Amino acid sequence: MRNDGAEPTVVQLEVLSWSQQDAKDVYEPTREILATPPIFTVPAGGSQIVRVGLRRAPDPQRELSYRLYLQEVPPPPKPDFQGLQVALRIGVPVFVLPSTPAKPVLRWQLSRTPQGQLKLSLSNTGMAHIQVANFRLVPAGREPLPTRQVAAYLLPGQSRDWLLEATPAPPPGSALRLFAQTDAGDIQAELVVEQP
Repeated sequence: MRNDGAEPTVVQLEVLSWSQQDAKDVYEPTREILATPPIFTVPAGGSQIVRVGLRRAPDPQRELSYRLYLQEVPPPPKPDFQGLQVALRIGVPVFVLPSTPAKPVLRWQLSRTPQGQLKLSLSNTGMAHIQVANFRLVPAGREPLPTRQVAAYLLPGQSRDWLLEATPAPPPGSALRLFAQTDAGDIQAELVVEQP
């Protein structure tokens, strides 16, 4: 961690286990990961190395997921200070690979909601995460739909839906081409709008 500011910064570490439920991130305290030093001061213009270690054996088949939070501890305000102090908090994903090779296995699905919107669904049935940065859909013979910036992680065994603006929404049976950018590389897929 580097401090490019003019004042020293005190930083505190917190490690949480990371899972997902109903497309929401769930964090819980854990002792499975050790991060050291737990609290430190980074001098102005200086840097600090943080070491992270696993205190258990890796899962034999499934990737383990954690979040390492670096929380700035603001100094006490000066007596004449008026205003608002903002403390920076950064969450860094930590993934522990299993002993056997693992990868995400993705299933994309496109359907129309009863309200006439397009719904793009993604399921990850693999044993490793995927991070989708953005995607766009291109209907056959029509203008592409706007690129959707999502920056969403999908942990193993999880799924997520996105509602898309499309006027008019392509009818069931329409073919669309998906272009997505992920941390595992770019993805292209042919999708057909399913019946609601």
